[in-house]
Amino acid sequence: MASLSQLTINGGDWSAKSPNLQKNLSVLSPEQVRLAQMLLDMGQSHLFEHWPEPGVDDEEKKSFFNQANLLNSSYPGGLASYIQNARKLLTDSKAGKNPFEGFTPSVPSGEVLNFGDDEFVTFEEVGIREARNAAFVLVAGGLGERLGYNGIKLALPSETVTGTCFLQHYVESILALQEASCRLVPDQCGQQIPLVIMTSDDTHARTSELLKSNGYFGMKAEQVKLLKQEKVACLDDNDGRLAVDPSNKYKIQTKPHGHGDVHSLLYSSGLLNVWHDAGLKWVLFFQDTNGLLFKAIPAALGVSSSKKYHVNSLAVPRKAKEAIGGITKLTHADGRTMVINVEYNQLDPLLRASGYPDGDVNCETGYSPFPGNINQLILELDSYIEELSKTKGAISEFVNPKYKDATKTSFKSSTRLECMMQDYPKTLPPTARVGFTVMDTWLGYAPVKNNPEDAAKVPKGNPYHSATSGEMAIYRANSLILKKAGVQVEDPLKQVFNKQEVEVWPLVTWKPKWAVTFAEVRSKVCGSSSISQRSTMVIKGQNVYVEGLDLDGALVINSIDDAEVKVGGAVQNKGWSIEEVNYKDASVPEEMRIRGFKINKVEQLELNYTEPGKFCQKS
Repeated sequence: MASLSQLTINGGDWSAKSPNLQKNLSVLSPEQVRLAQMLLDMGQSHLFEHWPEPGVDDEEKKSFFNQANLLNSSYPGGLASYIQNARKLLTDSKAGKNPFEGFTPSVPSGEVLNFGDDEFVTFEEVGIREARNAAFVLVAGGLGERLGYNGIKLALPSETVTGTCFLQHYVESILALQEASCRLVPDQCGQQIPLVIMTSDDTHARTSELLKSNGYFGMKAEQVKLLKQEKVACLDDNDGRLAVDPSNKYKIQTKPHGHGDVHSLLYSSGLLNVWHDAGLKWVLFFQDTNGLLFKAIPAALGVSSSKKYHVNSLAVPRKAKEAIGGITKLTHADGRTMVINVEYNQLDPLLRASGYPDGDVNCETGYSPFPGNINQLILELDSYIEELSKTKGAISEFVNPKYKDATKTSFKSSTRLECMMQDYPKTLPPTARVGFTVMDTWLGYAPVKNNPEDAAKVPKGNPYHSATSGEMAIYRANSLILKKAGVQVEDPLKQVFNKQEVEVWPLVTWKPKWAVTFAEVRSKVCGSSSISQRSTMVIKGQNVYVEGLDLDGALVINSIDDAEVKVGGAVQNKGWSIEEVNYKDASVPEEMRIRGFKINKVEQLELNYTEPGKFCQKS
């Protein structure tokens, strides 16, 4: 351990700051000793206060440094930077500093799309062409505990008519985009669209198992990469002292850092340069439980390409003061500008303080002029690589300590720094082209994140964002799309499940390969067709054409890609019924309980086409 003699600081013996650590230096490797010196330099001697003599718990002491090394290597700039950043943010928090001090808000420029019109269809086609040049990044570090579901959220069925889980739906949507792009640009059909999934300690093994046990849902294994997010150290006080784990004195307490880590993970993985060398142009970020998102992606990608946006935030119309962040242009007194998400509880006071006495109010459209952020981003790859080469993927952080009292001198429990994926634009230069694309909420946004009890407390008229509302939103969107394509779809009924009133439309669902754009739906729905409110229709096949169908009951169509199937005529049967279930009934599976209903498959017409050829089914 000759190298130890070189580890001195300020001319004195640094280890004297912690006599218990000093006694144990012989147990540690040179690398661990260097890490110990850094911790003492950063005022963390308390971490070693309870260390016993050498020979006692030596393996646990080494384990402490293994963990410290992981925390050090997984944070841009290491633990010293983390502690310095924490001290600054905690000082600002205690002082009540406004993070938007000096900034004036205004409405940024972007695109507001109307589903199904000519402009929308044109953007969709541009987006499909560009899809072969895209990579998708799925942020999936959370469990479903908040939902009342003990699995990973990606394994939760997005809808229970087919039982398709979120991950399967996402993978099949990306494969459908890949195929549709190939049909439009046949000379470049070899391109596979990559999928990266950011996992955590909680979700990594189960996500990997879900993929492997289902053959990657049709993707090639090499198309999918899992990047595991590490946690960050907890903080005990305003001085940035790292918190010791209450259950293990040889461990630093840790908590999740937030989905903003996806940027540093992508940077350190080297994947961005691989994608660049493969000719890719776009990176699309999306969340783990929004079953509608891929209906909005083609047009939004078309906007990014047409408008040459470096950053495009997908957004929905937002009511003033609604509990969803607003996309806002901020201009500083010194001339700096940025277009970012501002949380709803910050936007209203920011507007009032900037000469808008009424704050966040609806305009003539009936909505706030600040569109609602849904945390789905499309980034242009080259400018993204250029930015990350400066920041190494570090994202602007915040801290949210829960203070014991008004003195703000101590915390109720340990806190940590957090970061959000959508704060990426904060560090971009003024020349960056940052915009947004607003879609109808019914088309692109129905996240599943609230458990039944929390959802039932949501004020009337506000979205539930539950498993109940998320599933019903899928049937609503599919019904409205068919309606726009010329199908007569009967109006929904209102029903209450888990104390949430929802619209129950016909239970219509299709595989993404049937149609990923509105133009595709329109091309496969011909003649005069009608669907009654109590009906169910499931389309699993690429070349299925609905022609003059009169459906009153349940119809399931399974078809291989080489079969061309025309379905029409009158189909009437007892169909499938929706039965209410009590979310407290432990005899019902969790994934049904959290919805408050289950589907009883009473009677259906099931059509199976397993051979190539042309088929016509007219009842």
